[in-house]
Amino acid sequence: MIQTVYRNDFHQAFKDYRRENNFSRTGLDALFKYYEELEASTEQEIELDVIAICCEWNEYESLEAAWEAYSDEEYPGDEDALEWFQHRTTILEHDDGVIIGEF
Repeated sequence: MIQTVYRNDFHQAFKDYRRENNFSRTGLDALFKYYEELEASTEQEIELDVIAICCEWNEYESLEAAWEAYSDEEYPGDEDALEWFQHRTTILEHDDGVIIGEF
């Protein structure tokens, strides 16, 4: 059984699972957009699994904060850090920070 999920439904699902604090509002919007685009590009429907999303992604307030979580090296600047992440995982940028696919 398939159900169409709209942005507000996506946000509500995180509230229903008591995971509304795992991501900011703009972070959830970025994730929703990512999954919509993934469905469109693969022509495969994706099951909304809030727990899996919470396990697969982490949100940070900046690239520098993400860098500090993943590297012991000195922060190289936004452009180089972004490239470093892009070569290793999926990174979603949004107004309030970044979301990193766990690796």
